[in-house]
Amino acid sequence: MTTILVTGGNGQLARCIKDVEKQYDDLDVIYTDYIELDICDLNQVQAFFKTNKKIEYCINCAAYTAVDKAETEVEKVFDINAKGAKNLALACNEYGVILIHISTDFVFDGEKREPYIETDVAKPISVYGASKLQGEVEIQKILDEHFIIRTSWLYSEYGNNFMKTMLRLAETRDEISVVCDQIGTPTYARDLAEVILKIILKRNSFYGVYHYSNDGVASWYDFAKEIFDSQSIPIKIIPIKTEFYPTPAKRPMYSVFEKTKIKTKIELEIPYWKDSLMVAKYNYCS
Repeated sequence: MTTILVTGGNGQLARCIKDVEKQYDDLDVIYTDYIELDICDLNQVQAFFKTNKKIEYCINCAAYTAVDKAETEVEKVFDINAKGAKNLALACNEYGVILIHISTDFVFDGEKREPYIETDVAKPISVYGASKLQGEVEIQKILDEHFIIRTSWLYSEYGNNFMKTMLRLAETRDEISVVCDQIGTPTYARDLAEVILKIILKRNSFYGVYHYSNDGVASWYDFAKEIFDSQSIPIKIIPIKTEFYPTPAKRPMYSVFEKTKIKTKIELEIPYWKDSLMVAKYNYCS
């Protein structure tokens, strides 16, 4: 039996992990959220690990992800995304636990025009991106046995995300404007959950930084169009440029990942984003 701690237990990725892990009898998963475990409090983190000495893996899904709000809550976002990651790394190091930490495409500035590899220089352009990068740095300084998985455009049938927002807006609108010049790849959180559990079940020891998203390339406009077209939802989608949709936080204009490393080291076949979207919408509507 492998005991796993999942922080951020009420978030969309953790809830997808909960769905996926049900198919495995040899996993004992402990889900915590802020009330059960405040990762910003080192004493509380250390006490939790001391009490639960059977933990072998910690999947850190806890994060401050309100990208625009982060611009005005700098201390809070760094507490959760950087200090929290550091605290978990310290506890994992002390108790011999392998840390799987979820990071983001926002660590890059988006100025590149070919897929980002893991060794590209990170240059965040938002408070959120800077806080997530600092979390990565803290983990790498403290703990050798870690997997840092950067992902992009995460969505699922849970939580707040682009797919659910589009479907909700379609209930009350005849048309919607969507940014067409930000390029990346939608990622179904359930696919990422399966990757994480595969790392654990196979006892993979190729530690380090990895990029994971679904395969393919899209703009937010492409993503929205596919959401509506595949369900024959009658709504007009107007493509607009980023300059006409200003937000407090800057977004990377290009955040496509090169995924050769994770495909080879973890031995993955990654689903195409449109195929995963069909699965997500089926799960959401059923």
